[in-house]
Amino acid sequence: MTGGRYTGTVEDPVPEQMRAAAEAFLSALDDPGRDAARHAFDDEPARRWLEYRPRPRPGVALAGLDVTARKAAHRLLATALSPAAYAQAMAVMALEEVLDRAEDWRRGRHSGDYWVAVFGDPARDDDWAWRFEGHHLSVSMTVADGRVSPAPVFLGANPATVRHAGRPVSRPLGPEEDLARELLDALGPGGRSAAIIAEEAPADIISATRAAAPDRLDPLGVPRGRLRPTGRALLDRLVALYLDRLPPELAAREADRLDGGELHFAWAGPVEPGRRHYYRVQGEDLLIEYDNTTDDGNHAHTVLRRPAGDFGADVLAAHHAAAHPPGPVSPGAPR
Repeated sequence: MTGGRYTGTVEDPVPEQMRAAAEAFLSALDDPGRDAARHAFDDEPARRWLEYRPRPRPGVALAGLDVTARKAAHRLLATALSPAAYAQAMAVMALEEVLDRAEDWRRGRHSGDYWVAVFGDPARDDDWAWRFEGHHLSVSMTVADGRVSPAPVFLGANPATVRHAGRPVSRPLGPEEDLARELLDALGPGGRSAAIIAEEAPADIISATRAAAPDRLDPLGVPRGRLRPTGRALLDRLVALYLDRLPPELAAREADRLDGGELHFAWAGPVEPGRRHYYRVQGEDLLIEYDNTTDDGNHAHTVLRRPAGDFGADVLAAHHAAAHPPGPVSPGAPR
């Protein structure tokens, strides 16, 4: 019931943690900041927004906040990410300063150019949402009836790797590349032939910044069922790596949802490190994409999406079905 306050459950504290953090964030803002941060929940273009390029975006910018409000924004983001993923997100934000130096300070990139938007009223509404977003970081969370729908979650890195004397000093998305390469190596010639769908990588992730991700991307690549035990285990670990961006309660729920379903792994581009490459994993309401296809393979994008559940489509559908069940059909009425 809209207007009521759901207090969460012992088993899943995340919804209430998000609610409390969002309320604290909004309370920490001044009036102009609060007006910029708050949007109506039914503002679909603003709520179903995904943009990982440096563009104007809905919300209030960290750069204009005092320390208290800025820390409240970080605490809100931390409710959606595991400690490891939160560390990746902080590294991604800091890379704006590194990239600005590499570009001779021409574009004025800065680590405060990240924006927070809240949709609906977390203090009163059962249905509400929030997003933390800037260049190479976009985290969208939707809450309905005390359940969190956790997607899309995008992390990118430019430069993907900073080296000194041949050794990396910064590589925030290294696990996402290394584990996929380990899987590719374990497939063997036959599995690798089925997994590699193109000799050249696409220019970017295929789902891009579209509000609706494709239900299916062809070719699918190699199915999990065709892999040997080592390959199946590595594919499962790769999916878990992306799910583990979420808090443990959400990651476990997503893993349970995928359990028993078929997965497909596809790779595009050369297999040698340092060349432009791309991969994806698809399953039931699951799309994972990774690309490192610009700047000579040193500019990475990664995303976790749920084509049927992005931006809360799943929890909102369940909420509406419960709130508005179909009535009895009168005799003789058309069916």
